[in-house]
Order: sequence, then structure tokens, then C-alpha cells
Amino acid sequence: MTLKFRNRHFLIVDILLLVLTPVIALTLRVNFPWGAEYCLALLFFIGLSLLVKLPVFYIFRFYQRFWPYASIDAMLSIAGGVGLATLILTGLTYGFQGLGLVPGSGLPRSIPFIDGLVTLVVVAGTRFTVRTSEYYRARWHKNGPVKRVLIAGAGDAGQIVAREIHASAHLTMALVGFVDDNPEKIGRTIHGARVLGSLTKIPNLVEQYRVHEVIIAMPTVPGAVIRQVVQACELAGVASKTVPGVYELLAGNVNVNRLRPVEIGDLLRRDRVEIDATQVAALLNGKRVLVTGAGGSIGSELCTQIIKCQPAELVALGHGENSLYTLGKRFEQSGRAGPAQTMIVADVRDRPRLDAIFARYQPQIVFHAAAHKHVPLMEANCEDAVTNNVLGTRNVVELARDHGVAHFVMISTDKAVNPVNIMGMTKRLAEKIVGRVAAETKRPYVAVRFGNVLGSRGSVIPLFKRQIAAGGPVTVTDPNMVRFFMTIPEAVQLVLQASTLGKNGEVFVLDMGAPVKIADLARDMIELSGFRVGEDIEIKYTGLRPGERLYEELFSEGEKPAQTQYEKIFVTRNGVHGVDADFEAQIDELIILAQQGESEELREKLAELAAH
Repeated sequence: MTLKFRNRHFLIVDILLLVLTPVIALTLRVNFPWGAEYCLALLFFIGLSLLVKLPVFYIFRFYQRFWPYASIDAMLSIAGGVGLATLILTGLTYGFQGLGLVPGSGLPRSIPFIDGLVTLVVVAGTRFTVRTSEYYRARWHKNGPVKRVLIAGAGDAGQIVAREIHASAHLTMALVGFVDDNPEKIGRTIHGARVLGSLTKIPNLVEQYRVHEVIIAMPTVPGAVIRQVVQACELAGVASKTVPGVYELLAGNVNVNRLRPVEIGDLLRRDRVEIDATQVAALLNGKRVLVTGAGGSIGSELCTQIIKCQPAELVALGHGENSLYTLGKRFEQSGRAGPAQTMIVADVRDRPRLDAIFARYQPQIVFHAAAHKHVPLMEANCEDAVTNNVLGTRNVVELARDHGVAHFVMISTDKAVNPVNIMGMTKRLAEKIVGRVAAETKRPYVAVRFGNVLGSRGSVIPLFKRQIAAGGPVTVTDPNMVRFFMTIPEAVQLVLQASTLGKNGEVFVLDMGAPVKIADLARDMIELSGFRVGEDIEIKYTGLRPGERLYEELFSEGEKPAQTQYEKIFVTRNGVHGVDADFEAQIDELIILAQQGESEELREKLAELAAH
């Protein structure tokens, strides 16, 4: 049964005990029964003790804490409060005795110190009795069937999870132990549970200790290690869950209630891109910001993160009315709706319409995310790829120039590097157009280049999920195909940081680590869904589609990447400058070919322009 102690109860108990501690101290100092000559001095000391200790205890928040959750900081608070009270009481006692104000013959000079020690014991004892009672009640009296768990990772996150498992009666878990690859930790005890072995021992330990679930508490390790643990759990036939990432851990968001199934992003885990959020906020705060392609995966996340920086106005421009409607409703539900957001349905190919929008809203910063990006579809629709990605970009960046926009950032792609497909070629030309306008205006107009985005519309992750839900097969073009991957929030953070780093026409590129095999990605998703590859769901190889290649690159030949002040962000300055004098005329010719539907000539012209 839990001790239902409130702080008012502690106050009453303290008063009773503080009356007794001087008696105990005197008894420890002078053999009982002590002489009557001490009685008046003892009563005086008790009264003085209450007058000193209770106010000090209040200052040290002894009566504001929730003691069932008391920890080391509470113990330090008790020690500090009792210590200060003892020093004050000692000084007053000696002072009054020196002045002859203490009745009777006075007390031995050591009494205040002995009283302080006894006070520390009784004050801490009453409170930690409640804490200990709550701890063991939660640990041994779980509400419901108990699930036996093993924690992978005996570091900070692991011990936080272990403490919560022990401390909460609502968590129907019993901690069996830890596994960790650090040999110094193996055999040690953490929160009453031993580190039983390395990560490779998971299958054996699951069988030996009848484990029901493995909690992965390693928020800083690479995805390869997470993959190892997940595979070991699958081999052992137990479920696995993980804590949030390290940055959520630092924010205090790691607890057992936040455990979730291991997701594909955990297996691709790599070092987070460090950005200067203060610098980004300073740039966007109070500014009028326009985002094109606002209804897309990147555009909508851009809008979400920009709103947090409190711009004067966010103009979200997109071609799809449904996606813009969804974005607006999301802002309403999150409490971010208001006059600062304006949703505009418009096509970036419609220059007069765009000109009117720029004239009306006078944006100071533009993020250009509108683009066609589906490789096979653009191979079959070359004309639309050119008019949207090339003409649309030229319209937006030239209107930004004409209306005095201070900062311009275009979303590019790794497929623009040494492009072999229509989509990549059009984005390469878009980079060149932005670079040309940047050179002309001397303004910070830049492009940001990155790889595939996890979970975006048209990416392989949603496709694989649908195929798995349908019972397979999961289709992969080639067993050797590799791609760079990143998360949508990471991509947007890079874009926002680029808006502060840009000087004139640079292309910023994220170091996305090692490329990932698409076949491995498909296998991981099948296994994370609880199926076995080849038995429950097949992987079917379909061959490369038009415009696809086995691998992507981050820099073109001739580009010389340099590192920015941010470790994972690189910049190239010579990839889009120095375009031919007749570049504009050639772009005009390209657009005319697209508008006239001259498909073969268009493809030849596009390849010619993108190659230079």
C-alpha cells in the first residue's frame, strides 16, 4: 500500500521530530537520565530550533516536493537545508550562551552538531521511507500481466528506461537485464539488473530468461548497430521497440511511454546535421516569406518550420488545392492559424499570375520547392518536366530579382549531378538559372542539393509499405541499386540553414553518409513488418526503368566542394557559374520546343544544355 503522505503531513511530522531531536542529541551526549539543570536550556533550544529549522526547510522547498519521486537532488536539498539550519542554530546558541541569555546551566557545546546529525537522519528518513515504499510497490505490484524485457544498451538512455520500469506500477514490465557491447559494463549491475552480455547474445538470453520484448536504448549508435539488434530479435522471435533519438533524449523526452516499434529511419540512422537554429530564426523572424510547392512533402515541412520562426507573413503557394487545404487545416489544428498564413493556388508556369502575387505580397525571402521529380514519369512527359522545372524556376527567380527579394533558395536534387534522366537534366538547368541570376544581382540566391527523402510522396518507402500490406511482392529494380537517404525534417533544416549561409549562387550539399542498397531497404521493411523474406513476401527484381541508374552522386565533375562551418554541409561555388553568353536564348529555344511538343528535338536540346 502506498503511503499517502502530503507535504502538510510532513510538516506535522517534522514539528514532532524536531521537538525530539534535541532530546535525542542530549541523551547521546549525556547519559540518561540527565540532570534537571539541563531542562530549561533544552526547552529554550527546542524552541529556537523550531524557529530556525522550519523557515530554512521551507526555503529549501521541503514542503513543495513530491517525495514519492525523490532522487539525488532531493537528498542534496535535505543535506543543504539541515546543514544551513544547523550552522544558524549553532551560531545563535553560542551567542545566547555567551550573552547569558540561556536559562539554567546551558547545554554542552556539541549539542547543536549532534542535533543536526539526528535531524538529517529523521528528516531524510521520513521522506525516503515514502520514496522507497513507492519504488518497491511499483516494482513488485504491477497492474496486469508482467512482460519480461531486456534492454539493449546500458548507457544513459538504458538506465533511464530501467528506472522508469522499476518506478511505475502502470508499466507491466519486469526488467531481466541489459546487453551492451562495452566489455567494461558486462557483469556490472545497473538499477538492480545485470549487464548479461554483448548484443550478439540476445537470441541466447531471450531463450534463457524467457524474454518477451527487447527495448533498444541506444539513441546515438549508427543504423548498422540498430539493424544488428533488430535482426537478432527476429532470429529470437521477440518484438523490439526503441527509444527516441539522442536529441529527444537531451530534451528529456525519453521514457517508456514513448517507446515505439523500430522504423526504417532507425536503421538508416546517421549523424544529425547540426544547424544554427538561432541564426535561422533571426533571418526569418518578422519577414515576409514565400514558399512554392507548399503542398508537397518538402514544401509543407518548410512551411511548418518557418512558422515556428514567427515570420511577418507566410505565403504558401501550390498548384494542388487539396494539398494546400490539408496544410491549412494542419495549421489550424496545431494552433498556428491566423493572418500570418496565406494559401495561394497558382502554377509557377503562369508568369503574369506570379507577378501579381509578388507585387501584392512583396516577399523578402523565397523558398522554391515546386518541381516535378518522379523520374520515370518525367521520362514519358519531357515537355511538362521542362515547362515546370525549367520555365517555372526561371519565372520564380526572375520575379524574385525584379521585386527585390533579398534571399532565394531553390530545392535541387542529387539527380542533377552528371544527369542521365529528364528530371535530373531539368534540375541541373534550374541550378544554372539560379546561379546566373545570382551572378547578375550579387544577391544570396542559392540551391540546396540532397538525395531521396524518407516518406515523401513518390519515394520507395510508401510504395514498399503498400506492397507489403497487399501481401507482396515487393518490387526492386536491381539488386545493386543504391541511393542516398535523409529524413524530411533534416532536408528542411538544411534548406533553412542554406538561406543563412548563401552569399551568391552557391549549391549547398548535405553529407548523407554511405548510400543504402534498395534491396536491403526492402528486406528490412519486410522483416520490420513481421514477415520473412522469401517465405511470406517475395522481393521481385524488375530491371532499371527509363532514366534510372544504379547510383547517384553529390557533386559533378569539375565541382570543387568545400566544407562550411557546419560539419555535414558542403558547398560548391563553381558548378553553375560561367554559363555561355547565349544561355538565355538557348533556354528560350528549349521552352518553345517543350510548348510545341517537339519531343525528340526537346530531348536532344535538353541533354546538350545540361551537359555543359
